[in-house]
Amino acid sequence: MLSTAPQVVRSAARLLLDSLLPPQCLACNAVVAAPGSLCADCFGRVDFIAPPLCERCGTPFEGAVIDDLVCGACLKDPPAFSRARAAFVYAEDSRALVLKLKHGDRTDAAVHLARWLQRAGAELVASCDVMVPVPLHRWRLLMRTYNQAALLANALGRLAGKPVAPDALVRTRSTPSQGKLHRNERQRNVARAFAVKSPNAIAGRRVLLIDDVLTSGATANACSRALLEAGAREVDVLVLARVAKPA
Repeated sequence: MLSTAPQVVRSAARLLLDSLLPPQCLACNAVVAAPGSLCADCFGRVDFIAPPLCERCGTPFEGAVIDDLVCGACLKDPPAFSRARAAFVYAEDSRALVLKLKHGDRTDAAVHLARWLQRAGAELVASCDVMVPVPLHRWRLLMRTYNQAALLANALGRLAGKPVAPDALVRTRSTPSQGKLHRNERQRNVARAFAVKSPNAIAGRRVLLIDDVLTSGATANACSRALLEAGAREVDVLVLARVAKPA
């Protein structure tokens, strides 16, 4: 009887808190039944990624395909990382989820979104030795006050019981936003823009690189090359969303 008392107290406290500050949809701020969930409208607009997909970059395929298939882009130009996975497709209807975390100060969402990462990248999370977030340049970090990739990595590390090295990788120079750049311009923009600050944290280890969005892969490739050159055994990439045309 006594053992259930703390649970009763926590439940009562949760009911009181929810009555005063109802949980909000992660995308549109509508009132929802439970913290960390989406309202029905927003849920229906999110394109969650599931097999079949490219085993290398995680791009979703259309229709049924054979197992262990690699897309043409990865065959033509293999990425520096071994595997990449994302929770959902980054598109007009789903980008609010990312922007709320990235620019909307919804830092509380990181804990809930980390669960999506854990489901989407279960195999990558299980096999990694350490998680490393994609870093912001110090001036951008000063303006934003937080790094959304680091928030996700720390939350995922706690969920999965995996170590996180938040400062292992640093951005050595400030680069223009990638938003309006073409693929080749993105690659040139971030070339040699990252360096490993703590080689001991990643040497000989399987690294899981964490970020919010994977677009062309230029940033993920640049980070992966820096980690591999510093002695990482392997680098996988796990992101919330990816820009993807069905392969």
